[in-house]
Amino acid sequence: MKALIIHNEYGKLSGEEIMICRICELLREHRHEVELFSRSSSEINNSVIGKFKAFFSGVYSVSSCRQLRRLVEQNRPDIIHVQNVYPLISPSVLAEAYRQDIPVVMRCANYRLICPNGLFMTKSRVCERCSGGKEYWCLLKNCEGSYFKSLGYALRNYVARQRRYYLDNVTIFYAQTDFQRRRLIREGFAAERIFVIPNMTNHNGIAISEKLGKYVGYVGRISPEKGLETLMESAQGCGNIQFKAAGAYDHMPCLPGKAPQNFKFSGHLNKEQLDKLYTNGRMIVLPSICFEGFPSVLLESMIHSKPVIASRIGGLPEIVEDGVTGLLFEPGNAEDLAEKIRYLWDRPELCKKMGQAGREKALREYSPEKYYERLTAVYKKAIELGPGGPNHQF
Repeated sequence: MKALIIHNEYGKLSGEEIMICRICELLREHRHEVELFSRSSSEINNSVIGKFKAFFSGVYSVSSCRQLRRLVEQNRPDIIHVQNVYPLISPSVLAEAYRQDIPVVMRCANYRLICPNGLFMTKSRVCERCSGGKEYWCLLKNCEGSYFKSLGYALRNYVARQRRYYLDNVTIFYAQTDFQRRRLIREGFAAERIFVIPNMTNHNGIAISEKLGKYVGYVGRISPEKGLETLMESAQGCGNIQFKAAGAYDHMPCLPGKAPQNFKFSGHLNKEQLDKLYTNGRMIVLPSICFEGFPSVLLESMIHSKPVIASRIGGLPEIVEDGVTGLLFEPGNAEDLAEKIRYLWDRPELCKKMGQAGREKALREYSPEKYYERLTAVYKKAIELGPGGPNHQF
């Protein structure tokens, strides 16, 4: 099978880039031909010209359509696999894929098909005002902190919806959780064309951790939607328990200065350093206050045999089984989180038991082999259905 994968990189390494690399590697390992059509948001360079270019290319990109046409003519793929098309590629390539008679499978890594910023969040609060074709709320609420940028986000979603780029040209969508799938169905996407494929973990070389751990860990992007302020507040109510947070904090540079004495920010860590953080932690906390996609930190924690305490929001309860592989708490509730941390910290055997259950679930449900099985089944279904979505206007 020949696959052409389309992805607009974010300019900085993210979970989406890691997943695209893993998907490409996985397909190649199984002897499929893979071609990557990518652009990087780093091309914008924060210049005025770059920002204007991104503003218009997010709506329609002549150059991207031309490049896709050339790639199809050169290599005639069996399937086109799309992840992110903003801001430089644009959803206009989906209509071009239909014109080239190639079925399209789209991985929904976030909620951008419905919400312009992809998070269902504004001003540190969950917000679903843009649902139902009301993208103008992104501008009215200035969700991006810049009216120019918020206008661009709202406009590109509006045009994509009006021109039915997604509804008419994507053969199959695949969400990462049932929660995400339900949100898409609620917005008018055909239920029979939406599958669920959870993320995969790479367990190579990661042995079962026998260490109990000396601190509570956090791993991930440090930005408002991740709920770090809730975690810091809960740390104040956890006595002598130590906390460590790994991740670049350039989005919240003042945050480390507000941390209590038992809370340490470690900054960006490489893979070897992250492995040590997981190994030496007693548990990992994901205190998000937004609807997450499928955070890789959960899989990494599970494969390292560590229990997870996560917010009861979005699709997270599908991944973290409350009382089995970890605990859930009410998002934004520092007191509830502190109570769950103390409860688990004081029960070492329960930590080990939940960590073991998490690892078993990761190996059973989120292995590369399972991902490949699910993904190729979706590819085959898309090829069987053919180009275009179920609502295409013939």
